[in-house]
Amino acid sequence: MIEQALEEALAQSKLTRSEFSELLVRLLDYGVICRDESNIETVLYDRFQRCEQIVREWIAPLGLRLQHDSRFQFIRVYPPGSEVPGMPDQEEPHHGGFRARLSQQEVAAILVLRVEYDKSLREGQVDDHGCVALTLEALELGLRNLLKMSLPDKLAERKLLLKKLRQLRLIQFNGDDSETAAEILLRVRPTIAQFVSESALAQLLETDVPQAQSDDSPQEQSEVERITPTSEDHSLFAESH
Repeated sequence: MIEQALEEALAQSKLTRSEFSELLVRLLDYGVICRDESNIETVLYDRFQRCEQIVREWIAPLGLRLQHDSRFQFIRVYPPGSEVPGMPDQEEPHHGGFRARLSQQEVAAILVLRVEYDKSLREGQVDDHGCVALTLEALELGLRNLLKMSLPDKLAERKLLLKKLRQLRLIQFNGDDSETAAEILLRVRPTIAQFVSESALAQLLETDVPQAQSDDSPQEQSEVERITPTSEDHSLFAESH
């Protein structure tokens, strides 16, 4: 009965089962789809617009919630119990089984990206797609000033960090192995504003930095989580080891 209802709904949207499956698998695996990221995500985002209600109805029983920003053309799926901008909090407790942990370096970079994005937003330095330009040098400076941290020393590790931030669809950058880190220009997406809550940002700006970095508070650092995989070879449903 369920499959028949799905077939009928997809027929009205002029989609096949395989097209619908491809969209859901990509969304649940990556946690986010941005239309301007690639040709594949352009196709999937446009496909989503044709069947948004069907997608919502199929993920709702799992406790998953969907955020669709039509202005900046991205979709992000949130695991049970997550805070979702513009949506009321869920009352039922959940244990974070859908979430993968961020490293301390990734958390720090994301927080600084949010601070720098807000700064550029106030100064009106935002393009038509809601993105702001940021040099790697500015990111490094922000890490030092806000968190007394720095980017990884090795170029390969820096590029790996940037690739993870791009995988979260928080930044875009053009670069290859022949480029130095100084030559890489970042494009911070408006998705950063939804990824880091206002309360988390306020906490960062109000916290005494040396105390926040002391060895007495590792639990606070480990509580920041994400829902996207740590690599493209792992999905949201991968078991924790």
